[in-house]
Amino acid sequence: MTVETWEQLVRGVGFSVLMAAWLYSGVGAYEGANRRVGRSIGLAGHFRAHTVYAITGIPYFVIAFLLWRPLPLTPTDSARAALLILGSITGFTGAAFYFWGRHELGSMYNVSSSLGSELYDGHILVATGPYALCRHPMYFGLFLAAGGGLMVYRTWALVFICLSLVGALLKAHKEETLLAAEFGAAWERYIAEVPPWVPRLPRRNKEVSHVDTPARG
Repeated sequence: MTVETWEQLVRGVGFSVLMAAWLYSGVGAYEGANRRVGRSIGLAGHFRAHTVYAITGIPYFVIAFLLWRPLPLTPTDSARAALLILGSITGFTGAAFYFWGRHELGSMYNVSSSLGSELYDGHILVATGPYALCRHPMYFGLFLAAGGGLMVYRTWALVFICLSLVGALLKAHKEETLLAAEFGAAWERYIAEVPPWVPRLPRRNKEVSHVDTPARG
């Protein structure tokens, strides 16, 4: 097959994975909308986190849709093949981390934004699976997926998405501030063992397990 055929195939699979991720996360958000709320931070203290997420998310997706235009690049076939291989490895690895993190959270999954986050009543921290490797595996996965997507699709929308992921840093900061305020010493023990972004194998005999703290993305 030609490079263009492979490119179209990978792009189609990538789009299907994206739709599956949105559906999987959407189901979790819908189920969590009826959960009793615990401690919150930012605008989530006045509105449900789902409302805050929609306020920021809808304009975001509209902008991304409008920017779905090809970049003014004309790479050679060999360059396209290299970008396709590297982008596929990076993008699908990121997607795997995202799905793994979402699956591990289960009913503890909740949406958040840089403007506010909330905890469920009786929320627990899922510190197994990818959460024993890093504190934000879903965000880590999004970084990889966006970078890989930029190499495969090469659109202005992916440039915008990659740049906007700085918002994940703000979201993570608010989430961790909330966790620290709510769970103090338990949270400090967790972050002493698990790095925030880059996955690291758990230290021998010190693997973190479930503790009474809430979940994050």
